Amino acid sequence: MKQRAILLPAAGASSRMRGRDKLLEDVFGAPCLRVMAERSLESGAEVIVTVPSLEHARVTVLDGLDVTLVAVPDASEGMAASLRRGAKAAEGCSALMVLPPDMPSLLVSDIKEMWRIFDVIKGPIILRATTGCGEHGHPVIFDAAFLPAFQALSGDSGAAPILRAQPDAVRLHPLPDERARADLDRPEDWAAWHRAQDAEE
Repeated sequence: MKQRAILLPAAGASSRMRGRDKLLEDVFGAPCLRVMAERSLESGAEVIVTVPSLEHARVTVLDGLDVTLVAVPDASEGMAASLRRGAKAAEGCSALMVLPPDMPSLLVSDIKEMWRIFDVIKGPIILRATTGCGEHGHPVIFDAAFLPAFQALSGDSGAAPILRAQPDAVRLHPLPDERARADLDRPEDWAAWHRAQDAEE
């Protein structure tokens, strides 16, 4: 069996960004997607990135990185299209982490911590990150036993149907602060995130 993998679903349209691409937004001097791919690689996992097409601008920012690119021509369907194709590319892996790439507050240490906890717990599980207050978020790690179920996903509800169907398999692990839910979908979200980073300097 191959090593574990991380899926960065990056085939969405950034529809709430009013013409900007959230995955190309600046994160410490580099495009967000590249930063998240680098952090994922640093965790030691294989990295799969779904993109709208292999000619998309998002592909260019990944130049030189050892990632597997997967085109999603039916991305307009919603998140499920990325998850189906990403899970297919991960066949043979022992586990798959789904990590939305619009969450630059998630650090390498968080990714490694999720893998560490996943390795400690025995049996086929789904490990889901929460905020410090217990709100459900990302990333989510799926044991390989659950990957075939990805092919039945549809629409824009993500992997929620799998989580609902397997309540006994789900385990929760808190990450610091609000990191597990800090996805940046709108220009206002990005502006607030940059203000917060400036305040920490």
